[in-house]
Amino acid sequence: MEPLEIAKKVKERFPDQVVDVQECRGQVGVIVKKDKIVEILRWLHDDPAMQLNHLADLCGVDYLGKKDVRFEVVYNLYSIPLRHKIRIRAQVPEDDCNIDSVTSIWMGANWHERECFDLVGITFNNHPDLRRILLPEGWEGHPLRKDYPLDGGGKNWSGYDEVVERSKKLRKYDFYGVYQDPIKKAGVEDARE
Repeated sequence: MEPLEIAKKVKERFPDQVVDVQECRGQVGVIVKKDKIVEILRWLHDDPAMQLNHLADLCGVDYLGKKDVRFEVVYNLYSIPLRHKIRIRAQVPEDDCNIDSVTSIWMGANWHERECFDLVGITFNNHPDLRRILLPEGWEGHPLRKDYPLDGGGKNWSGYDEVVERSKKLRKYDFYGVYQDPIKKAGVEDARE
C-alpha cells in the first residue's frame, strides 16, 4: 500500500484527530492530535491491512517560534510483512508538554521515549521507566530544544568535577583494565633502571 493510501485510511478512521497530511519528496506525514495517539498507533499496528508492526524510529522535534504547536513526536512506522511505511507526527503543545507512551504497542519505544524525554523534554505518560538515558541525572534542561544555550548555560552539571577526577585516576589503565605505565607506554626508557 502506498503511504498516501495509508494516510487516507487514517483520516477516514480518525477524522477528528487528523490535522493535516503532508507529502514531500515521496514521504508522507500524517499530523495528528496527541489525544488518541495510542489508539491510532494500535490500530495501525493491529489492523490486518496495515500491519505496521515495526517502530523504526521515534523522535521529538522543536519548532520554536511556530504559532500553533511548538513540539511534535514523530513515529516512523514500517510493515515488515507488507513492506509499506508511514510517518505519524503527533502535535505536543508547549504548555502541556506530554503524550501517552506507546511502549504497550512496541516495547522498543522504551529507549526512544527516554531519549526524547532526556533531550527534548517531552514527558511520556505511563512510561515504565521514564528517566534520563544519555545525560547525567543532575543535568539541567534539554539540549535539543532550540532555546537551549549553546554553551550549556555556562555551568557544569552536578557531578561533573567527580567524573573528571575519576577519569584522571583511570587513565593509567588500558581498555581491559590492565595497568599501563605511562612512561613505558610512551616508549621512553625508564631513567630509574
